[in-house]
Amino acid sequence: MEKMEEIFYNSDLHFEHQHWRSELAFWKDELRSFKNRLQEMVTRYTDKEVLVRLEHFQNEFILHGGVIDDLQETIEKHETNMAGQSKMGQQAMDTALMKKHLEFRNRIETQREIYANLKKEFFRFLTEYM
Repeated sequence: MEKMEEIFYNSDLHFEHQHWRSELAFWKDELRSFKNRLQEMVTRYTDKEVLVRLEHFQNEFILHGGVIDDLQETIEKHETNMAGQSKMGQQAMDTALMKKHLEFRNRIETQREIYANLKKEFFRFLTEYM
């Protein structure tokens, strides 16, 4: 029996990259808003426990911002590789690049979970102290 291979077209992967870019841009915008909220709270509270929690969120937001930058950079590199393939007349992704794409998709999905949990934690904190 013949083994069927699935073909992944650059245009389909480009579409997925566009979606990820939009999602990452949204996260970045949300982080700006969250950081602004932290600044407001720092001026309101002097309690050491609250300030420690505010610092925790500040650190988490900084870390997540770095992850977003890294993910955006990885997308750009992948797009550059795809463009190089397209220039050579290849419209389908080669196996090595497709493997990287699938690994990256897993990274995005993992980060989506991490970010969602961070937001839940932050909103619980805001509910408690706002």
